[in-house]
Order: sequence, then C-alpha cells, then structure tokens
Amino acid sequence: MLIRRAEQMEGKPVEMEGVKGVAMRLMVGRGDGAPTFAMRHFTVQPGGHTPRHSHNYEHEVFVVVGSGRVEHDGSFQEIRAGDVLFVEPNKIHQFVNTGSEALQFLCLVPVSFDCGGGQRTATPGS
Repeated sequence: MLIRRAEQMEGKPVEMEGVKGVAMRLMVGRGDGAPTFAMRHFTVQPGGHTPRHSHNYEHEVFVVVGSGRVEHDGSFQEIRAGDVLFVEPNKIHQFVNTGSEALQFLCLVPVSFDCGGGQRTATPGS
C-alpha cells in the first residue's frame, strides 16, 4: 500500500501550448506501479486555463477547491468545489478558472490507452 501526504508532493508547471497558470501533482501513477489508473491534482490560478483539447481516453474529475467554467464539446458549464465530472473520450474540453482563488481538481485517467491497431501507449502525465 502506498500512503503519502498530498501537500508534500511537488507541483510542476504544465508547459504546453494553450496552458496558462496550471500546475500538476502526480499523486499516483505508473511510476508507483499503478496498473490501471493515475490520479493527478491540478491547480489552475485565477485567470488561468488548461489547454482546449481532446484525446481518446476518459477523465473522471472531482473539484476540490474553487470555481470556474468547463467547456465540453462546445457547451459551457459553471463548476465549483464538490462537483464531479465525467469527460468522455474524444470530446473537446477545457477548464478555466473564473474565480478569485485557485481552482483545484483531482483528475483520474488510465495509465495507458489504445493508440490504434491494438497498440497501447502511456497516457501523458500518468
């Protein structure tokens, strides 16, 4: 069993096109021997956002702190602490912090996904 303190884990800036003010902490992932899922903790600073993107694997998201807006395949909804989201594969999505405090959410993804022809590859950030 793995037990660690979340606040002791280092957050690393997410550096990719379309990102502003986002850091990620990998809570549990492939490097820990997780065979199926990775748990990531994202912090989006006020005015910040994740990239607007899609991919062929799902997300399960739990908003821990703050508020914002999420785009899901062209529609927009407000989110806040306590909300649970399911982002289906191949849907365009983006998280935007519209509040005055950091937006924090947990995001679960598979550690690998089918990239075509039965080939599996590691999920980025897992």
